[in-house]
Amino acid sequence: MEADLIIKLDGLKKHYPIGGGHFTALNGINLDFARGEFAALIGPSGSGKTTMINIIGSLDMPSEGRVTFMGYSIGELNAKSAALIRSSKMGFIFQTYNLLPVYTVFENVELPLLLLGIEKSTRKKMVRDAIEWVGLTDKIKSKPPQLSGGESQRVAIARAMVKKPAVVFADEPTANLDAANSHHILQTMEKLNRELQTTFIFATHDEKVISYVRRRIYLSDGLVVRDERVAPQRTEV
Repeated sequence: MEADLIIKLDGLKKHYPIGGGHFTALNGINLDFARGEFAALIGPSGSGKTTMINIIGSLDMPSEGRVTFMGYSIGELNAKSAALIRSSKMGFIFQTYNLLPVYTVFENVELPLLLLGIEKSTRKKMVRDAIEWVGLTDKIKSKPPQLSGGESQRVAIARAMVKKPAVVFADEPTANLDAANSHHILQTMEKLNRELQTTFIFATHDEKVISYVRRRIYLSDGLVVRDERVAPQRTEV
């Protein structure tokens, strides 16, 4: 595998049983992703974009084909190995934030580092750095019910980025945000991508997200119908 190639999909297929037959969500996908990409899987609901992210992220397994993540074959991992790779090398951002409401901003961001067993003083600095990256130092003791939607999503970004993962998967991260907050969130992720060389892969049909990414992969009925590299065409707000 090339040094900067971190994800490789060879003939990826995913079938789900339905009635007496099956539904094919992905139908023979061949794709590569390199370190530092800022890419989007684009398509309507049912096109296969979330299924692809879930499989690359080892949350689901392929039915056929091979998915390689940083040298690991996703389809051959047991549950413990998959969880270890997710916790150490991947970050996830979801449209519903998935923050723990009884924990502070600091504690929500700290959680991935606790799971990795990182020493307390190192962990404290990493959490503060991550919260500073997303501009929420003044909210560090607040709890999710006290935050706006945009602030909650920035906490989710800090939680995903705190361990400096190789890849962040973002599934419709702006779906619940207004235009101004969406641009703020996307600018934050673009900055982290640029400064940390973290690969970002979005699943989206949001034009605001599409305007930021440098690679657009269009899906339809479980197939890649177009894969293009572009200059960002965003409009600042």
